[in-house]
Amino acid sequence: MLHDVVAALAAWWIAYLLRFNFELPPNFRDELMQTIIWVVPLQAIVFWTFSLYRGIWRFASVSDLRRILFAVLVATALIPLILGLFRVNAIVPRSVLVIDPLLLLLMMGGSRLFYRLWKENLLYGDFRLRGEPVLVLGAGDAGVSLSKELARSSEWHLVGFLDDDSSKRGRTLNGFRVHGTLEELPRWVERFGVNQVIIAMPSASHHEKKRILDLANQCSVKTLTVPGFDDLLNGRVAISQLRAVELDDLLGRDAVELDDVGLHAQLTDKVVLVTGAGGSIGSELCRQIARFVPKTLVLYDAGEFALYNIEQELSKGFPEIDIVYLAGDVRDSVRLNQVFDEYRPSVVFHAAAYKHVPLMERHNAWQAVRNNVFGTWQVAQCAQKYSAEKFVLISTDKAVNPTNVMGTTKRMAEMVCQGLQQTSGTRFVIVRFGNVLGSNGSVIPKFREQLAKGGPITVTHPEITRFFMSIPEAAQLVMQAGYMGKGGEIFVLDMGEPVKIVDLAKDLIRLSGFSEDDIKIEFTGLRPGEKLYEELLADDENTLSTPHPKLRIAQARSVADDEFNALLEWVENDVAKSDDEVRLRLRHWVPEYTPTSNQ
Repeated sequence: MLHDVVAALAAWWIAYLLRFNFELPPNFRDELMQTIIWVVPLQAIVFWTFSLYRGIWRFASVSDLRRILFAVLVATALIPLILGLFRVNAIVPRSVLVIDPLLLLLMMGGSRLFYRLWKENLLYGDFRLRGEPVLVLGAGDAGVSLSKELARSSEWHLVGFLDDDSSKRGRTLNGFRVHGTLEELPRWVERFGVNQVIIAMPSASHHEKKRILDLANQCSVKTLTVPGFDDLLNGRVAISQLRAVELDDLLGRDAVELDDVGLHAQLTDKVVLVTGAGGSIGSELCRQIARFVPKTLVLYDAGEFALYNIEQELSKGFPEIDIVYLAGDVRDSVRLNQVFDEYRPSVVFHAAAYKHVPLMERHNAWQAVRNNVFGTWQVAQCAQKYSAEKFVLISTDKAVNPTNVMGTTKRMAEMVCQGLQQTSGTRFVIVRFGNVLGSNGSVIPKFREQLAKGGPITVTHPEITRFFMSIPEAAQLVMQAGYMGKGGEIFVLDMGEPVKIVDLAKDLIRLSGFSEDDIKIEFTGLRPGEKLYEELLADDENTLSTPHPKLRIAQARSVADDEFNALLEWVENDVAKSDDEVRLRLRHWVPEYTPTSNQ
């Protein structure tokens, strides 16, 4: 503020000197002294009123200059009014009222700009190269914002932009040149000796990001990226937010549009129960549900450590929500009845299941039946008995034309929910989808672990493919399907195009900065119960569209009452059975089940 007061004093004085060509007549010298004691305090008051001193000069920006401009104009307009109001016996030349605000704006704005330039070392930064040279791919808002951060960094030296927009070629953005298109990356990498590039295209499609990554791999440069728009704060991109390109960037999809109004009606101020709450999908469901502020969120899981982990996270992230953490098995009817009787959940998300295909295939087939089928029946029974409004079963694409015990038991769990559906009471909704990126026991964490050990990365078959989606997307669509379901439907999520697992391994190797010569890929053969590709629909199923573009309804085979009752009678039998006997019975209940030859 002291600086601005001195600037106001100097500007008023110099304005008079300029008006009289630095030959100030004695009478105007007296008027200068007479008016300056009114003008400078007035301007200081106006500057304070416009909050010019809440900012930090180090980060002076266009918004600060705008406030200075408005403050100066208001102060200039008030000067004649104040001088006349207090009957100051002085005549201020009109030219002074024009020159003074120009000088004042130049002094106040220029000082701040000069200070920022000095602090950022830009006054001499062009005369020496500092830090590692880097190219920014994308000359949009994110790229320009990032360039400001890079300009202040001592670790990086930005050599320019590349962008496919031909109208930007040769232009200078924030002092840095747009050299050419993305396809010209090899040329500019060689010219500037660049070892790193930064993708500053948060809205680019995943196909576009994969194209850029392929170009970067051809040049043997490492690739970083800025966060997506959802993660950027106040439109600024900080160097600290830069991260390596992940598989999610290449395989991810468009954001899910949720019916927030409908989900609030279903979840807000309601009691919601999630089984398998410590697992990948279950825990993400809890995070998403917590955003809608339920009355009570009940987490039920058989795994103590998994329950502890999610308890540690949610207790910090959502301290205002009543969250109950319960240890228990979905096969334990006494425990389930106790939980349902005490909390009376309105909505139940049933994510608890045995999901690992090879483990369930050998020595654990009957346990898969007991957990996935009998456990589902127990929870679903309680939901009906205690008048839950919705019961949402998390199913899998492996339930379609199953070739393994796990997939077959999940199809039977679907049949249980279909069989329990009545014309009134609890509405049972089934959601079927494929693999999720980074889930417990999935292929990507295994690949990362193998990569950390220096390889090799093991893939079962060169042609094996899978559908993938992110855990948050899967959880959001499960919630959306749960809201839309009227009872008895099997919702099928839009999984996009299937991905070859070997291509996934190759991408991960490249993203980690290695080549396939550094990290080898070995093919180990299909595991027990594993098939080359997954399906989202059985041979005799069709789908119906829904109002949501990523959800369809499968028209699955219905379950007759006598078949349903016989199925329940079988799974209630608690006698351990051999794997072969279990498979034989599974084929009876699920005729489309075809065990693979690699059992």
